[in-house]
Amino acid sequence: MIEITLTDYELAMASNAACLRHIAALKRGYESKMGNLHHWQNHIEGACGEVAVAKAMGKYWGGSINTFKRQGDLVSTGWEVRTRLNHEHDLIIRDTDPNGRVFILVTGRSPDYRVWGWIKSEDAKRKEWLQDHGGHGPAYFVPKEHLLKLGDLNEHKSD
Repeated sequence: MIEITLTDYELAMASNAACLRHIAALKRGYESKMGNLHHWQNHIEGACGEVAVAKAMGKYWGGSINTFKRQGDLVSTGWEVRTRLNHEHDLIIRDTDPNGRVFILVTGRSPDYRVWGWIKSEDAKRKEWLQDHGGHGPAYFVPKEHLLKLGDLNEHKSD
């Protein structure tokens, strides 16, 4: 696990991209089941988690908009980043997540994050990890102890 603290300008960059993402979601008619304010927070913390991974791994973060599930959150790598607010939470993978992609768990809140590790999506889709936490539909919750070490990730590019 790598602890990352984002600087003011990194937070501003991530927040700007998150606002553009949220506006694009509103234009598409997407509404969060948990309310609009929660949706804003998810976009901001999610973008900050992406910046934290880029910083931890020495990769470029472009702050892409409207590339959801097409090319990964860190475009140069194809990696997907899942940010959870609570450090105790596991990595969440859904059936709709494409196989062949690397998913990375980040936990925390601005400006402090923990980048835990990674797993390929098809390896995460194990029956014993399938749960319906919070009533948002079934998903795979991958325990941190089953995530691969971040150092091994630089040799791996998603499909």
